[in-house]
Amino acid sequence: MSNTPQTPDWNHIRAFLATATHGSLSAAARELGLTQPTLSRQVAALEEELGVMLFERVGRTLELTQAGVELLDHTRAMGEAADKFSLVANGQSQAIEGEISITAADVFSSFYLPPILKELREVAPELRIKIVASNNIQDLMRREADIALRHVRPEQPDLIARLVGEPKAHYYASRSYLEKHGTPTKVEDLKDHHFISFGDADEMMGFLNPTGANLTQSNFPVGSKNGIVAWELCRQGFGIAVMENYVAQASDMVRLLPEAEPFTFPMWLVTHRELHTSRRIRLVFDLMADHLKALKH
Repeated sequence: MSNTPQTPDWNHIRAFLATATHGSLSAAARELGLTQPTLSRQVAALEEELGVMLFERVGRTLELTQAGVELLDHTRAMGEAADKFSLVANGQSQAIEGEISITAADVFSSFYLPPILKELREVAPELRIKIVASNNIQDLMRREADIALRHVRPEQPDLIARLVGEPKAHYYASRSYLEKHGTPTKVEDLKDHHFISFGDADEMMGFLNPTGANLTQSNFPVGSKNGIVAWELCRQGFGIAVMENYVAQASDMVRLLPEAEPFTFPMWLVTHRELHTSRRIRLVFDLMADHLKALKH
C-alpha cells in the first residue's frame, strides 16, 4: 500500500459508501449494479489511493476500521452532493423524451394511472414511463422515482407537493357475499360480518372502530398487504372492504351503508423541486394533476 495518498476516484468512493452502508459486498454490488469482484477491487483501489485500511473482515461481514469510520461522514456528504448534482442536471433537460418513473400504491397504479398513461403516450410518445407500484413511500430525494402519488403530504423542504384530489371511500361487498351473509343496514351490524384486511388488521380496526364498527381480529379471516389482492378477495366474496368509490365503480360491487359518512383520503402529487424545472417532468406532473383533479370521486 502506497505511503503517498493519491487523488481518489469517485467510483471508488461510491463503492466504499455503498459497502459501508450495507455492511456487505454482495448487497452493495446489487445497489450499484456491479459484480462483487469489481466492487471489491474498487474498494481495494480506494484503500490504495488513500493509503489506509477501510474495512476489516469479521466472519462473513465487513466492519469499518477507525479510519473508515472517520471518513464515512465525509463520504456521505459527497454522496448527497452527487445526488443533488444529478437532480439539477436532470432538471435542466428540456427534451420531451427519456425515462420517467412514477410511484404510487398498487391500487392507484392499477386503476388511476393507466388512463393517464394513455394520454401521455399520445402527447409525448418518446417518453419511456416506468411505474413503481409500491405501498411504501419511495425516496424521491435519492431518485427512486421522479413523481409520487401519495396519501400523505411529505415534509421534506426540497419536495413540491400538490393536492390533486380527496377521493371518497365507502364500505363495499360483492353480491355473492351479501346473498350468503345478508346486507348490513347500520354500522352496528358490521361486527357480524367478515372483512378483508389490507395489511395489518389492528391498524384497520383502529381506523374503522371509531365509526362504531366494533370489529375484532375474528372479523378479518383473510387479507393481504397487496391492495390488488385484497380487493380481489373482496370481489370474490370473502368479505367487506373499504374502497375508494372511483375504484369500486369499475367493478360490479355493492356500496353498503350509503348514508354513512364517507372516508376521505387526500391525494398528493409530489416531485423534487429541482426536477420540477425539467420540461418532461413538468409535462407529466401537470398532466397527472389535471387528470386527477377532473375525476369524480
